[in-house]
Amino acid sequence: MGTPRRSFEAFLAQPGPLGEGLRVLEAATGLGRTHLASGFLGFVGLYLMFGYGASLICNLIGFLYPAYVSIRAIESPAKDDDTTWLTYWVVYGTFSVVEFFSDTFLYWFPFYYAGKCLFLLWCMAPFSWNGSQVLYRSFIRPWFLKHHQTVDSVLGDLTGRAASVMSATSREGILSRSLQAED
Repeated sequence: MGTPRRSFEAFLAQPGPLGEGLRVLEAATGLGRTHLASGFLGFVGLYLMFGYGASLICNLIGFLYPAYVSIRAIESPAKDDDTTWLTYWVVYGTFSVVEFFSDTFLYWFPFYYAGKCLFLLWCMAPFSWNGSQVLYRSFIRPWFLKHHQTVDSVLGDLTGRAASVMSATSREGILSRSLQAED
């Protein structure tokens, strides 16, 4: 039981903006960083359950940290972190599309945004069986492998049609301008 607590304390003690902010708050309040962080997490949890604007808070949690670490991953020479965060974004995008169609009903459920936030935190958690990896391997990848040739064919057809429409439109625009210039 002590291991998760020690991991949490080690995370809070890491150098960086979070560690520095907690150091300043510790000095100002006299409370330990574990108590400060636990209090903040408790407040956010309660706010997600009962607060106004819980949707915004939940979406910020699901977007800001992953966006930050994705940029860091892009800038790092390692490839593993890129794959980790690309997988997160594929799952996040898939979830967002599914949620768009079901949100009208789901947001009426009590604690929906708290559950959604926990789901997003599971998807970005720093272990191999996080939500992104599990959902990608179990659902998204098998679907993609089964249907990617059909999707590629449809996208190829759409790209060809869009190119021909753009070409015809630009030819009509040039012809129209040349006729106006003659008048």
